Amino acid sequence: MGGLTLTQGFELVFSKKKPIFVVGNNYNNSDQIFNKQFMEGAVIKKIRDRLVRGKTGEIFFVSSFPKYDVEYVTKLLPQFEKEGIISRLAKGIYVKARKTKYGTLYPSAYEIVKQLSKRDKAIVIPSGFEAANRLGFSTQVPMISCYLTTGSSRVLKLGPHTVMLKHAAPKNFAFKGELMPVLVQALRSIGEKNICEEDEETIRMLFDKTPENETFEHDLLLAPVWMRQVIKRNRNGVSDGKVA
Repeated sequence: MGGLTLTQGFELVFSKKKPIFVVGNNYNNSDQIFNKQFMEGAVIKKIRDRLVRGKTGEIFFVSSFPKYDVEYVTKLLPQFEKEGIISRLAKGIYVKARKTKYGTLYPSAYEIVKQLSKRDKAIVIPSGFEAANRLGFSTQVPMISCYLTTGSSRVLKLGPHTVMLKHAAPKNFAFKGELMPVLVQALRSIGEKNICEEDEETIRMLFDKTPENETFEHDLLLAPVWMRQVIKRNRNGVSDGKVA
């Protein structure tokens, strides 16, 4: 670290990238050490208070504290983990987990991935069995949660969850509504020949809750032809030629 004397009688203490804190530029070296420790303590308190006030399930990254030096925050977060304030999900990723007598309860893989994609400025869509499970076509929770992403492909171990992110073509993210892109992925995982009456009833219930009137016609054209037929007849309340 180096120091830069200021006209106001203060000294900025630098890491490699940005200032961590400011200490008084006193002639007494012991006073400088005291002031430095005081300001370090103030930064630690601010970050600790932010974590303590966090909501259960809230995700924290090193970048969640942009006012402070990245390397400094990177060293602090493991200390707060040891104090039991936060739990580590992966390198640089922490969560305000709920702790019970039965163990630690983590957010769902979907909630974690949403926060991760927000940080990375990427778009994600549940795919495969993850999409089917989220929409109620299946009660089976997949061991590996798969998502399509505009970001890079990778496999992440996030606490108790294993997540696979697959970079996908832009057409998968061209939908305007929120239900249709996930529904298309869910139906693709089920397969055209495996669609049953129970699945069609699930589609009807989904559109009853989320009609997506303003985006439906646009999004329907992005689905494969066989899906369009299944989706359209069930959104209109008709299945197998009969009014539902």
